[in-house]
Amino acid sequence: CLIPSLLGECMQCNGEDYRGEVSRTESGLECQRWDVQEPHMHGFILKHYPGKDLKMNYCRNPDGELRPWCFTTNPNKRWEYCNIPRCGESDFLRSLHRVAH
Repeated sequence: CLIPSLLGECMQCNGEDYRGEVSRTESGLECQRWDVQEPHMHGFILKHYPGKDLKMNYCRNPDGELRPWCFTTNPNKRWEYCNIPRCGESDFLRSLHRVAH
């Protein structure tokens, strides 16, 4: 999807370019930090995914899933999608206005 991200408030397409700060899953679980291997070990090592902005415990889509997701801090739930709204035309125009001013 060749539409630029819109200041992190919403996502376009499958959210691979989402760079917002949502850090809870759609069911309200807190996201695990990407640079931590507890409670869930994973292969998303920051140095191997330099363009994916795997910061803090923010929801991201480094592997092209349906939408942004994260590993959870709940030992019984490995990962879950995050509830990031899709950007509409009004969001796009509003972000262009902010960038221009």
